[in-house]
Amino acid sequence: MAPMTVLAVIAAYFVMMILLSRLSRRGGNDFFGTRKTPWPLVAIAMIGGVMSGVTFVSVPGMVGTSGMGYLQMNLGFMAGYVVIAFVLIPLYYRLQVVSIYEYLDRRFGLRSHRTGAWFFFISKMLGASVRLFLVCLIEQMLLFGPLGLPFAVNVLLNVAVVFAYTFRGGVRAVIWTDILKTACMVVAVVLTLVFVARELGLSLPALGDAVSRSEMSRVFFFDDFKHPQFFWKQFLGGLFTVVGMTGLDQDMMQRALNCTDFRSSQKNMMVSTVLQTIVVALFLFLGAVLYLYADAAGISERGDLLFPAVATSPQLPAAVGILFVLGLVSAAYGAGGSALTALTTSFTVDILGAAKSERTRRRVHAAMAAGMVLTILIFNALNSTSAVDAVYKIASYTYGPLLGLFAFGIFSQRQVRDRLVPLVAVVAPLLCLLLQLNSAAWFAGYTFSYEILPLNAILTVFGLLCISKRKKIK
Repeated sequence: MAPMTVLAVIAAYFVMMILLSRLSRRGGNDFFGTRKTPWPLVAIAMIGGVMSGVTFVSVPGMVGTSGMGYLQMNLGFMAGYVVIAFVLIPLYYRLQVVSIYEYLDRRFGLRSHRTGAWFFFISKMLGASVRLFLVCLIEQMLLFGPLGLPFAVNVLLNVAVVFAYTFRGGVRAVIWTDILKTACMVVAVVLTLVFVARELGLSLPALGDAVSRSEMSRVFFFDDFKHPQFFWKQFLGGLFTVVGMTGLDQDMMQRALNCTDFRSSQKNMMVSTVLQTIVVALFLFLGAVLYLYADAAGISERGDLLFPAVATSPQLPAAVGILFVLGLVSAAYGAGGSALTALTTSFTVDILGAAKSERTRRRVHAAMAAGMVLTILIFNALNSTSAVDAVYKIASYTYGPLLGLFAFGIFSQRQVRDRLVPLVAVVAPLLCLLLQLNSAAWFAGYTFSYEILPLNAILTVFGLLCISKRKKIK
C-alpha cells in the first residue's frame, strides 16, 4: 500500500476530528462534563469508547489461538454493566461528583482519594500507551518506515494529533469523536468482510458456514478448569474487568456522567453493552475469515499482524487497505483522545485539587501528552506480548485496588485508617504478582488468568478490614 495513500486517509480523518472538536466547543468548555448529552448518543459513543486499535487488530488476531472464546468474557462484561448501571451510576449522580474518585475522599479521606486517583493514573497511562503503541507500530510499517522516519517521530505526531483535538473540546469532543470512530470501525469491518468473501468466491452465508465448520468457531471452554480459557475464569474476569475498567475508570465514566440524569445514564449502559457484544462478535467473525483467507493466499502472519497483512496484500482491492487504515486511525485517535481527557481531569481534580483553574488544566493536558509519548517509547523497547493481553494484565493489577476500595466503601459501614490505605493498595497487587508467578508450582499446575483482578480486589478488601474499625453511632 502506497505511503501517500495512508497519509491521505490519516489527514482526512484528522480534518474530520478537528471539525467535530470545533463544533463541540459551542456552548463552552466541558472538560468536567455538563450533563446535557442525550443518552442514545452516549450509548453509541460508548461502543467506540471501549474499543481501540487493540480491538481492531488484536481481537481478530486472537481467533487463531483461542477461537471465539473472547465472547465468554463479553458475557461477563454484560453482567458487569448491570452492576455499573444499578450500583455505581446512582451513587455518582447522587454525590454530584466531577471525578468519580471524589467518592473515596468523602467515604474514607484524602489519602484514599489520592490513592484511587494515582492507581487510575498509572493504569490509564499504561493502558492508553499500549493501545496507541500498537497503532504506531502498524503506521511505522505502512507509512513512517517507507518514508524513512524514525518511530519517535511517528509517536510524536500521533500524540500531537490527539492533543490538538482534545485541547479545547473536552468531553463533548470525545463523545462526538467516539461516534465517528464507531461508525468508521463498523463500516471498515463490514466492507472488509464483503471484499474478502468476494475474493474467496463465497457469499456471506457460505462464508459463515465455512467459519462454523472450522475449529475457530468454538465459543465455550468448560473441559479444563486449569486452562486460561475456562468459561468461569473468562466470565468472572470479564465481569470484574468491566466494573474496574469502566465503572471505576474516569475515562469511561466521564461519558456516562454527561447524560442528563442517572436514569438516562442507566439506559445508555444497558443499550451500549448489547451493541458492544454484537460488534465484538463481528470482529471475531472477521478474524476467522481473515485466517481462512490467509491460509488460502499463503500469508504467514498471525496474531496482531494478521489484519494489516491481509488488508494490504496485493491480491485484494486497494479499498480494503484504505478501510483498514481508516478503522485503525479512528480507533487510535478516539481511544487516545478520551484517555488524555480523563487523565487531565483526574490529575487536575484529584491530585492537584485545581478543578477551577483553566490555566492549570491546560498545563496538565500538555504534561499528560508528553507522558504518553514517553510511555509509548518505553513500551516499544520492552513489548513482547499480545497487545490485548497486555492491556488486561495491566488492568488486573491496577484496577484491583480500586475495585476493593469502592466495594469496601459501598458495602461496609466500617471506617478505615486513611493514612494506611496506600500501603494496603500497594501490598495487594504485589501479593497477586507473587501468586501468579508461582501458581503452577504451588497449585498443581493451576495458572491464573483474568481472575487475578477479583483476587486483587479481595486482598484489598481484607487489608482494609484489618485497618478498619466500626463506625461510631451518634
